[in-house]
Amino acid sequence: MPSPQDFLPIHPGDLVPLPESVAEASFDPTPPGAGPSATPAPRRWWGRPVAELRWQAELARLLVDPVFQGSGVTRGGGAPVLLIPGFLAGDTSLSIMRSWLKRMDYEPRRSGIYSNVDCSNRTLERLDARLEAIHAQTGRRVTIVGHSRGGHFAKALAHRRPERVASVVSLGAGLDTPFDISIPTKYAVAAFREIYAATTDRAERNGCFTDTCRCSFTREYAGAFPDEVPLTSIYTRGDGVVWWEACVVPYARNVEVTGSHVGLAFNRKAYRALATALSDGLPRTR
Repeated sequence: MPSPQDFLPIHPGDLVPLPESVAEASFDPTPPGAGPSATPAPRRWWGRPVAELRWQAELARLLVDPVFQGSGVTRGGGAPVLLIPGFLAGDTSLSIMRSWLKRMDYEPRRSGIYSNVDCSNRTLERLDARLEAIHAQTGRRVTIVGHSRGGHFAKALAHRRPERVASVVSLGAGLDTPFDISIPTKYAVAAFREIYAATTDRAERNGCFTDTCRCSFTREYAGAFPDEVPLTSIYTRGDGVVWWEACVVPYARNVEVTGSHVGLAFNRKAYRALATALSDGLPRTR
């Protein structure tokens, strides 16, 4: 199995802390020019795997928080929301979020992903078809919420189909560099690449699961994010899987919360930021 490569964290400009109430959670995007500064030397980062166990406590806090009961949350009026899970995870990982969105009068839709480990290009094509179906069924632009690797697909979909996307919310996803991740996570990615390389020559030819992949997903992900689609990037400096600075980009509203990477799917402050971001997409229709 190949050794995982070192990665380069970015150095963002202004960061936006998250206030305690939904009403206050309306932020200006990070100003232009507040992107990466001089590139630092490569670093090896082992992450914080033990700290990721905090997600259980984060879930417990969410369930008793007023935001989970809908306090201060704008109701969705049936607006569609496509939820995309992270690496190794499936739709069940976002079931708590899905139930909350239903109670907030949104129309959450599953991605159809059971375990997010397939070829990025194949997954993007399936998600594109899913987005098209939801857009056709509801007659409305769709908000896309992506956790971790799901945020990569959300960004690529918005680049490909901006006319179908109301807004995008990324939870703990590297938005310019998908492999700014911990070394254990890189080993997991490398393992799946080996599996694909053993079953098809496409993995070797196109560099599947590497930053040298030449498929259409890579081009869509790397493309300029559409100005007309609001993008919110929710991140935590306590992220034990994705290097947090990779989640902060100058073309997004960057919102910092405290907590773990896995727990972003259950984080009460993330839900407050999500409530604000969802309201960005409400006025838009076909």
